[in-house]
Amino acid sequence: MRFKKTTLANGIRVVSEMQPESRAAALGIWVLSGTRDESAGEAGISHFLEHMVFKGTKTRSAFQIAKSLEELGGELNAYTTREYTCYHALVLKDHWHVALDVLADLVTNMQIKKSDFELERSVILQEIAMGDDNQEDVIYDVYFDRAFGKHPLGRPILGNQGSIGKMTLKQVRDRYEQHYSGPNLIISAAGDLEHQDLVNAVEKALRRKKKTRFSVQRVKPRHFPVREVIEKPGEQLHLLMGLPVTSFQDKYRFESFIVNALLGGGMTSKLYQKVRERKGLVYSIYSSLNTFVDFGMINVYAACEPKNMKSVVKNIQSEVRALKERGIRPSDIELFKTQVKGSLLLGSDDVENRMSSIAVNEMVFGEYRPVERVIEEIEAVSAKSIKEFMREYYDLDKWGVVLLGAEAEAHRDLIENLTF
Repeated sequence: MRFKKTTLANGIRVVSEMQPESRAAALGIWVLSGTRDESAGEAGISHFLEHMVFKGTKTRSAFQIAKSLEELGGELNAYTTREYTCYHALVLKDHWHVALDVLADLVTNMQIKKSDFELERSVILQEIAMGDDNQEDVIYDVYFDRAFGKHPLGRPILGNQGSIGKMTLKQVRDRYEQHYSGPNLIISAAGDLEHQDLVNAVEKALRRKKKTRFSVQRVKPRHFPVREVIEKPGEQLHLLMGLPVTSFQDKYRFESFIVNALLGGGMTSKLYQKVRERKGLVYSIYSSLNTFVDFGMINVYAACEPKNMKSVVKNIQSEVRALKERGIRPSDIELFKTQVKGSLLLGSDDVENRMSSIAVNEMVFGEYRPVERVIEEIEAVSAKSIKEFMREYYDLDKWGVVLLGAEAEAHRDLIENLTF
């Protein structure tokens, strides 16, 4: 069997998938803690901590961390999401021991100097300010904030000027000790490496990790059909719409994939072809799925000159209504099923993709989901199941809308009175 899983005595889970044909090995350490697990006063602490582990450990300086894999031609990086933090590496297969050693060092031996902490605080505050200059980033943050109310899923991953400005070194250290513990950690790997060799190396590198798990109570969010208009200087108007759909664990999750692909998921989608290609009203228009363990949302984004926004909104309305009233033609279902399957199969040849996939499946489902099984589930999508999905989730009264940018106020009536 290509996939194997072992749970260590301290609760750490080790999952791997053998890819004997690959010259590369991808490894990741996944911490099951993200933005939604933060209090309002500590907003952004998960991302802050991700930055801090790269400032130095008890055995490596910041430069040595950066050099450790780069000198081997490899890559080392990390990212924070609303539900987890991931530290990951890509190396030649002969160097996977080095990659694991560095990753384990990051999550085990962080050593923070006060001067480094203050320096990184300044860097993150600049990162937040830089994000404020990107209208597309801003409108997503605004939408999440308004649509989720006080729920932590609505907070920006970076935090805000206030929370980061007040963050203390003790808070970051405590977070590291509490959340980077046994059962909160998943080690995943894909490539030409033996599972038992990986387990032995993980046991050696992470044996000091405690079995205790810092318990965070996650509450399913409620989505509010927001109508928000924000005037902000710039050349364009930015529109973001949102509709609650399936979570990772929902039986209709692949139906939502197909609907998203058809609506605005690519260059063959309805919105791209109609609004951009045929009418030339926008440069950028797309739909996307934002999916979590217990909640999901389809978003539609568009940016255009202010004079075009009324037409853009009317065309989006038209396509959204058509999906509700007429459903999806069988030929379109097959087209977009093939598209989704093709993307999945292409990704299955990439060791980084497989390393991520087996870790996410372990987080969400607690089990391995081979590509073949997922393909079977996509194949099972039908006109009947899509109608059932649409009946259960495609409630047009639940669409939320945010408009942000130049001349936004002039379009307030359009947004506040928008119906589908």
